[in-house]
Amino acid sequence: MGADDNQAGDTLASLSWQLWIDGTALPNPGRISLGLVLLSPDGNSQQREQLLDQRGCNNEAELRALLAGLAWAREAGIRSLTIFSDSDFVVRHVRGEQSTQIAHLAALITEAQSALAHIPAHQLNWIPRHKNSQADALARSAQGLPPKLSAQKYRRNQKRQRGRKQS
Repeated sequence: MGADDNQAGDTLASLSWQLWIDGTALPNPGRISLGLVLLSPDGNSQQREQLLDQRGCNNEAELRALLAGLAWAREAGIRSLTIFSDSDFVVRHVRGEQSTQIAHLAALITEAQSALAHIPAHQLNWIPRHKNSQADALARSAQGLPPKLSAQKYRRNQKRQRGRKQS
């Protein structure tokens, strides 16, 4: 691959939109909420949060977040999309690396695979939870909950509270 090929690959990657997704079911199983962040190639960010009128497990919530994000991308006419999810279940199952015998989840997986086929260039990536905090905060906000604290912030808050109790 020559220098021109690398530049073409970099240009294509820079034209890709990014979709960060998260689904929450509280309690698990419980009410489903979704958090979506869509980032354009020029860095503009749009966000959506939604509380669904249905109950389900965490895997269903994550799949429904992917479906909502794909519908949003399709409505926007996006043709190149890099998707980030902290759900190993969603990534492995939608990629076809694993399967499930749970009928309603299998149907959602098939629906997501069909929706992905409408986006000519796409990539579905797993990321650690701490790197998906914005989509997670949106999903939690839809349920009226505050964002999760990072481990570092949690330790700081615990130290402050211990210091107040000693005073």
